[in-house]
Amino acid sequence: MKVAFLVAPEGIEQVELTDPWQAVKNAGGTPRLVSTEPGSAQAFHHLDKADTFPVDDVVDQVSVQEYDGLVLPGGVANPDTLRMHEGAVSFVKSFFEAGKPVAAICHAPWTLVEADVVRGRTLTSWPSLRTDVRNAGGTWVDEQVKVCTGGPNTLITSRKPGDLPAFCSAFVKEFRGTAHA
Repeated sequence: MKVAFLVAPEGIEQVELTDPWQAVKNAGGTPRLVSTEPGSAQAFHHLDKADTFPVDDVVDQVSVQEYDGLVLPGGVANPDTLRMHEGAVSFVKSFFEAGKPVAAICHAPWTLVEADVVRGRTLTSWPSLRTDVRNAGGTWVDEQVKVCTGGPNTLITSRKPGDLPAFCSAFVKEFRGTAHA
């Protein structure tokens, strides 16, 4: 199970990267940090700088076929930056077109909205995104984790860091079921 974690060069909520990353490793998978720029990505604890993480792959140099699933960590600045990067938006959309599972937490659905992949889907997020999700044609729910299979792929979403145990369990189960042999 090879999983892409798409992040901007800065603004990632650290725990929303590190907990899912560890969940993939614990499941015997290979997580890969994909960003819009080479080098490292700066994570945050809310608004305070935290650790940096080495970027494995640059989004414009990889293909959806290389991965079994996609995780979109949150943080306010991270998805806001990603949704302004054409290559990142295209990469996200390609997972939906390929029928591969996508997991997004907190503010990460902003990137899904920009990719125009929430229409007809049911998902959750940080509550401030509910109007954005609805305006993009999605149905927003206030649930710890929402697994939506009503589309070309499975979409797993959660609201906040407190939902991470349920989020990680749900997406690992789904990704494991669709991984290459």
